[in-house]
Amino acid sequence: MSDQISQLPRRILTGWRPDPWSAGALVIAALVLAPIVSVIWIAFHPTENIWPHLMSSVLPRYLGNTLFLMAAVGVLTAAVGTGAAWLVTMYRFPGRLWLDFALLFPLAVPAYVGAYALVDFLNYSGAVQTALRGLMGWTSARDYWFFEIRSPEGAAIVLAAALYPYVYLLARAAFREQSACAYEVARALGCGPWGVFWRVGLPLARPSIAAGVALALMETVADYGTVTHFGVQTLTTGIFSTWLTAGNAGGAAQIAGVMLTLIVLLVAVERIGRRSARFHRLSRQNRPLEPEPLSGWRGWLAFGLCLLPFALGFVLPVAVMLGHALQTPEAWVSPGLLRAFLNTLATGGAAALLTVAGAVFLVYGVRLSGHPLPRLILPLTTVGYAAPGAVLAVGFLIPLAALDHRLADAILALTGSDPGLLLTGTAVAIVLAYVVRFFGVAQGAVDAAFGRISPNLPLAARSLGRGAGGTLGAVYLPLMRGSVATALLVVFVDCVKELPATLLLRPFNYSTLATRTHELASLEKIGEAAPAALLVMLVGLLAVALLARANR
Repeated sequence: MSDQISQLPRRILTGWRPDPWSAGALVIAALVLAPIVSVIWIAFHPTENIWPHLMSSVLPRYLGNTLFLMAAVGVLTAAVGTGAAWLVTMYRFPGRLWLDFALLFPLAVPAYVGAYALVDFLNYSGAVQTALRGLMGWTSARDYWFFEIRSPEGAAIVLAAALYPYVYLLARAAFREQSACAYEVARALGCGPWGVFWRVGLPLARPSIAAGVALALMETVADYGTVTHFGVQTLTTGIFSTWLTAGNAGGAAQIAGVMLTLIVLLVAVERIGRRSARFHRLSRQNRPLEPEPLSGWRGWLAFGLCLLPFALGFVLPVAVMLGHALQTPEAWVSPGLLRAFLNTLATGGAAALLTVAGAVFLVYGVRLSGHPLPRLILPLTTVGYAAPGAVLAVGFLIPLAALDHRLADAILALTGSDPGLLLTGTAVAIVLAYVVRFFGVAQGAVDAAFGRISPNLPLAARSLGRGAGGTLGAVYLPLMRGSVATALLVVFVDCVKELPATLLLRPFNYSTLATRTHELASLEKIGEAAPAALLVMLVGLLAVALLARANR
């Protein structure tokens, strides 16, 4: 048996004659995986090993706060997303059809924008405490008690309000796919509304709920803007402080390695938890569910329960930012805003085009190859989406900086002129990080689009003399036009909202809408930050509208 296992890599490589498509696919996969490998290498080979110091001082605090946020956000997103999905799927109540789509809107609001809005609304000078002092006649903070906004609990609430749509979207789809026959049997056996949910609906939807919670937890681990604004020290803030403040790239890579380990454990636990479970439809007739009417106070209670996360996750951030933007109209004509807008279009547009083009080439190359090696590597290219932006920044910037200096020295020796830093001194590093970060999103959409095309069509094209490239251009791309456009839009929106990687990789005096919002809000200049934040949310709404249309 051991001999057979040792011969497995040789068997995979034996007889493989790579064509340009499959070879190019392997090159793209190697480029996507390179920053992850770089982080691991730097973590185990630091210039100055401060791991013992990290273990004895700050790392337990970083890890403890991160685990607390993961636990709190996991519970809140599971409860809110699943509960809202169950109500809008199983019952009819006032405003149900409108809330069915409105509950997706918080996806358009980055969590850090929600954090700025909530703190501005609830802090001492905010609308709530100002109104309380005016109503009660209080003159200072010593006259009354108000809960602390900037705390781990506050950060968890903001993150959950922004991330629960991941669970809601997948849970709603799972509930809709279930047959009404199973619920009728449960009611016939004496189950009430709670018993039907707990014994039938929830177990059948558990895989989808777990997938949604896993996505929310990955975003929680990756968050930087929210936890920074709330003063919560997590693994992500530890990377920033260790790298930028202490100047120790090896220590930052070691913290990044801890984050990667958390993500791997998260995915492993979720899959192990589902390994022995089986979820089957037991009825041959898949009769769709018919929502039950809720009248009187029960209907309005359901409306209120669904309205609350929508109001907290979308209405409050938009209202606060819109109010500040109307009070400071001069911020809309600021030169800094225009530069940030153009930079965002340039980096996000270039990254979206490269990401989707690379995904098309990779998936097509793997499909053309009859060898198992490219097919084994294909799933690994989605790891970038699970890796936080700060981790990718560490994996990119250090090797790119070394390559940049060597390239500049070579050009200087050949031409006698110093070109400067061509990679890290420009937006190239940001674009590359975006490509790796969101490659999994594009690959998933493209792979699903390829799978929906009948294999007879490309076979007919090849029999008529079309080559591989001609078949891709004449058959696949026209049929995949909608999916490719959707992938471009989704990747572009994700690039617009990305903050940690942009902060770490941007050149000097280079801002995007996300970094401009973060910088000004961190200085308590909410009025100046509001236009950039509203533009980010407007771009996000485009993707949400497309998502809502696709999930009718």
